[in-house]
Amino acid sequence: MAAKFAFFPPNPPYGVEVAEETGKLRLTGVENVKDNVEVLKLKTKRGNQVVAAYIKNPKASLTLLYSHGNAADLGQMFELFSELSLHLRVNLIGYDYSGYGRSSGKPSEQNTYHDIEAVYRCLEEQYGVKEQDVILYGQSVGSGPTLELASRLPNLRAVVLHSAIASGLRVMYPVKRTYWFDIYKNIDKISLVKCPVLVVQFKISC
Repeated sequence: MAAKFAFFPPNPPYGVEVAEETGKLRLTGVENVKDNVEVLKLKTKRGNQVVAAYIKNPKASLTLLYSHGNAADLGQMFELFSELSLHLRVNLIGYDYSGYGRSSGKPSEQNTYHDIEAVYRCLEEQYGVKEQDVILYGQSVGSGPTLELASRLPNLRAVVLHSAIASGLRVMYPVKRTYWFDIYKNIDKISLVKCPVLVVQFKISC
């Protein structure tokens, strides 16, 4: 049941095409895409292709790997990604989960784990980024793949959890224990993270 209500991919407001002048991939339907942006299609170990955008900042020493929240995709998040890269002086890579935006496959808990793994592997192999120079940022549902990866990487620079969920079931019910059928068991994985963690929560009062 938790999985049934976990994923709400929006209709993709953007496209991906090959630019005739360069032969490289580019985003369409997205404003203010500059020359410092590389669009990628990354194959996961489950055979899906996830779309990612790598934003290079020449002043950066760190790289932010951003896992977005539900009901959002790369096209909707791109302006924020650009602003974060600029003002925080970081390289930033954002991506769409399987079944979101222009990524292939269907959204599922396990697919998101393979999605973020493919993106992290790209940072290592294609851009030469070292683990200690990576900050993982997970928003809402994105806290799931973020903590799964962070629990296996002891030398990360930091993890940021933005409106994170304790688990899928705990979003809907005030349960006190973890059940086998629950998804994104973040409450059990957080203790495995060895790097500094910043938790950002917003409380709305009426």
